[in-house]
Amino acid sequence: MIITRTPFRVSFFGGGTDYPGWFRVHGGAVLATTIDKYCYLSCRYLPPFFEHRIRVVYSKIENCHSIEEVSHPAVREVLRHVGLDRGVEIHHDGDLPARSGMGSSSAFTVGLLQALYALKGQMIDKHRLALEGIFIEQDRLKEAVGSQDQVSAAYGGFNHIVFEPNGEISVRPMTIAADRLRLLNDHLMLFYTGITRTASTVAETFVQEMDRNTDHLRVLHRQVETGIDILNGDGDIRAFGELLHDAWQSKRSLSADVSNSQVESLYEEACLHGAIGGKLIGAGGGGFMLLFVPPPARRSVRETFYRLIHVPFQFSTGGSQVIFFEPDRDYTAEEQIRQRHTLTPFRELAAQTEHALEGAAPGTLPPAGFSPTVRGSDEAE
Repeated sequence: MIITRTPFRVSFFGGGTDYPGWFRVHGGAVLATTIDKYCYLSCRYLPPFFEHRIRVVYSKIENCHSIEEVSHPAVREVLRHVGLDRGVEIHHDGDLPARSGMGSSSAFTVGLLQALYALKGQMIDKHRLALEGIFIEQDRLKEAVGSQDQVSAAYGGFNHIVFEPNGEISVRPMTIAADRLRLLNDHLMLFYTGITRTASTVAETFVQEMDRNTDHLRVLHRQVETGIDILNGDGDIRAFGELLHDAWQSKRSLSADVSNSQVESLYEEACLHGAIGGKLIGAGGGGFMLLFVPPPARRSVRETFYRLIHVPFQFSTGGSQVIFFEPDRDYTAEEQIRQRHTLTPFRELAAQTEHALEGAAPGTLPPAGFSPTVRGSDEAE
């Protein structure tokens, strides 16, 4: 049994410049941190005593005979990529909703890669983990996603991530004074708008028009360095909030789908009650809204957003990691024997057959063609 824990992330500046279509020409950068909210994945080799060989449990439950039958795109492609040749069981749990802008899809992909490699007895480094996560999402799944989420999930921490035109990615940990970091954390509030969306769908609306958005993307890129200067300086931390406001104005100009009337109403209401700046986390459209709120105004903002879920958080430092490992009995030999044969299909005992057997004397043979199956164990699961 392997259990991995992979953090979700909050991106402050530079989002949009981490798409290959942009940084392969102009270079890109983001300033982001992981937080103490996580994606958990447990994996084990499935004992060969079930009709299915692959079981995947998330918001749905899938019982499959082969990788090709798996409906969950990321699970299917990660299984193919890692090359497992045995039955496997995968369970997912998360601290925050999916499709909410917190990098949950990439955290899932990276955490699953980490878990399945560990299941095979391999521990891969953070850089490889990030690159393979990017490969799965961009090349295998063909999704319109950037490259920052996978890096943050793999590395963890508060980082300046740089994307070079030659494809190189460098992670530069931010060395911020502890008091300064706490001050920043005390000024941030996270609210769930209640709007779910698929990030790649929103991103496609501006990824296809990179040339038209050149000016906005250059501004977003420059804001990364400005944000770093503010955090490394000793000036008023409120400047960080003002920069977040400017970044949101640039981000929402990339596409009409980045924001909407409900989001705009929420943002304006927050500013009226003391927020200095903020933004939607991720590609936009919905999900989580990050607000920069001076501590004296936090109560007012919280009361204004009483209908929304408020998520208190702290910055975290650890990236994706194995948090539990326990060896189990090796059923490789039994599984290989099973694969050479076709099993009798599992099926429910017919009611009329049960009635026919109720009055039979002990040792009486069942009717010709009768094939009993055990009932109850699968139902209990």
